[in-house]
Parts: sequence; structure tokens; C-alpha cells
Amino acid sequence: MSHRLSHPVFSSYTLSQTACPVLIFQTLSQSQPTSAKMTSFITPPPPVHDSLISFPTPSILLITLNRPKALNCINTRGHYELDALYTWFDNEPSLRCAILTGAGRAFCAGADLKEWDNANHGTQSQDGKEGLSREAKERSMPPSGFGALSRRGGKKPVICAVNGICFGGGCEMIINADMVVADQDAQFGLPEVKIGVVALAGALSRLIRTVGRQRAMEMALTGRTLKAEEAREWGLANSVVEKGKCVEEAMRLAEMVVGNSPDSVIVSREGIKMGWEGIGAEEATRWTQEVWYKRMDRGENMKEGVRSFVEKRKPRWVPSKL
Repeated sequence: MSHRLSHPVFSSYTLSQTACPVLIFQTLSQSQPTSAKMTSFITPPPPVHDSLISFPTPSILLITLNRPKALNCINTRGHYELDALYTWFDNEPSLRCAILTGAGRAFCAGADLKEWDNANHGTQSQDGKEGLSREAKERSMPPSGFGALSRRGGKKPVICAVNGICFGGGCEMIINADMVVADQDAQFGLPEVKIGVVALAGALSRLIRTVGRQRAMEMALTGRTLKAEEAREWGLANSVVEKGKCVEEAMRLAEMVVGNSPDSVIVSREGIKMGWEGIGAEEATRWTQEVWYKRMDRGENMKEGVRSFVEKRKPRWVPSKL
């Protein structure tokens, strides 16, 4: 059951009732503007046609890929819309952590192969590239990669709650996510070699740093499927939970993150990310100290954290200005 919202700020959204007590925002059409300001946000979230956007708490963004019949495969338009959404998330001071999951039995089964096949044969996909700029039409995805996550740098953490099938581009997204929680029946794999393509969205060079050369070769060259526990043993998931509980566990982690200083979270993540991206340990340490730490030192949250410890009280964080 859904209703149109009467206030003009929500002119392009519907309000849907779900089993959990959160608001779900879903755009009606790409032609309707979303420039008006929303309460508690500097700007409203950009339209994302094939995902549900919700806010379980004022500091957490929950994104649910919502093409269950297509196993949440992401088309060209979806990549660019998710890129705009993550950019908005990074720039919105009140939001501190995001969670990505999927509707139905899949997290994300990869690329929209129907759109790909149409492109190979010079036919127009019904819902793929309409409304994109000329530059976007000429590229299959933005610089942030598949689902705007497989090569995302970004400023704030994203936790993937893998509820089921996680193949191809879906697996490339979780390889570059900050944390991953998997349902016990989730499945992971890079099956590109089985259909004559390659995982080019950033996974191959990153995978080896997580699982090592031999395991990376096994995944990429055989295309075989990993069960959730095996993925956890290999380092691709932080934890495995019982079926249907991955979002709940991701929320628990996200709430732990948002309870900390937003400045400290951003800078700590940046320091780890630089090591992940291949910068030497000393260079990464120097950059963290000379660039990011100096910015932190000028902010309010570092002073508040120390003061709250001395005064034996809970810190009162302010939105990060980094």
C-alpha cells in the first residue's frame, strides 16, 4: 500500500508501508525535480528508480536494490543513479554510515545482461540508458564502478548486507565495501569467465589483497560459487548470520560506527583505504598525520571526545566538517 505525499518537498516520492518502522522513499519518475529541501537534510536524496531508500535512524542510510525479478541486476542508469546517491550521502552532514542490501532472493546477480545483449546488437534497452547524458551513454558505469561501489573511494563507510545471490558485479561491490555481513545461505562468485567476459569493475586487483593470489585465481579462473561460510573464512565477509538477519546485524555495526566521532571514522577509514590502494605504509601514515589529522585537530569533535572522557560522560558529537 502506498500514498502520494502532499508536501511539495516530497513531490517525487511515495510513502510505502513496510514490516519495519522506517520510511521508504521511491521516485515516481525521473522527470520530477527533487531540488526542494527536506526536513533534517541539506538537500533531498536524488532519484533512484530501482532502489528503495530509507533511514532506519537519522544517521544511517539504508539502500535496498529493488529489481527482485531480475535478481537485482544493475543497468547503466542504475550505476549513475547510485553514484549520485553515494555522493549525496557523503555530502550530507547528518548521515554517517550506509547499508546496501537487496530485495528478494538476491543481493545482486551482476550486470543487466539483457541490456548488454541489446547494446551488442544495436537495439535500445527499454529502461537502460534513457535520460542519461551523452557521456554516460558512452560509458557503462561511472568512475566509482559497478553500482557506484566497486571502485568507490568516498568519505563515509558502506556496509553490505548480503541477503542471497552475490555474483559478478554484485561480488565486485562487496570486495570494495567497508564491511560485509552475509546471510547463511548467501552465495558469492565471479562467474564472468563462464560467459566470455571479465570482472573489469575493480575486483581483480582488489581481490588478491583480501584472499591472496591462489584463492583469487581460483575465484576468477574457475568462476565457482563460494558459500557464505567459505567466503567468511577467505576474508570476504566479516560475519555470517542466520537467514534473514543480515540487515539486522549490519544495523548493529552501523550503530556502533555512528556512535563514534564522525571525524575519527572518516580519517581512520582514509588511513586504511590508502593502504588498501597500494600506498606504502610510511607514506600512508605520513599523509594521514600531515593532512587528515591536522584537519581533525581544528575541528570540534576531537576536543569534545577528550573533554567527555575527562568529564566521564557520553560525548556529544557534531556533524563532521572534514
